[in-house]
Amino acid sequence: MSDAFIEAYGRTLEEAFSNAALGMLSVMLNMEKVEAVREDEIEVEGIDLENLLYNWLESILLKVWTDQFVPCKFKLKIEKDGEGYKLKGKLEGEPYKREKHGYKTEVKAVTYHEMSISKEGETYKLRFLLDL
Repeated sequence: MSDAFIEAYGRTLEEAFSNAALGMLSVMLNMEKVEAVREDEIEVEGIDLENLLYNWLESILLKVWTDQFVPCKFKLKIEKDGEGYKLKGKLEGEPYKREKHGYKTEVKAVTYHEMSISKEGETYKLRFLLDL
């Protein structure tokens, strides 16, 4: 069993969530070859920010392996929604092609183990563990 520990940063929560997705995707694929040629929409909810991050990353995994869509750019909005949080946004990317994007390793699951979200000064820091 293997894991990947990811730390992602951003000046805003949205930027940190975008960088978290890019970090996870970089473990799986050659992200430098992905082009923003198609747009898709996404909406995710969570009971707290950690749950929102977990659901966000799981949704990105589904986009890649179920929809065969690899996002590389994100336009996100995160809002407090009643008791929880809601993330809405647009993803830019392209259809997955193994010969172009490669296949580095399989991310079996996002985990809550060692997951944290903090703000240090003007920077948000997200930490999470991927089960490979």
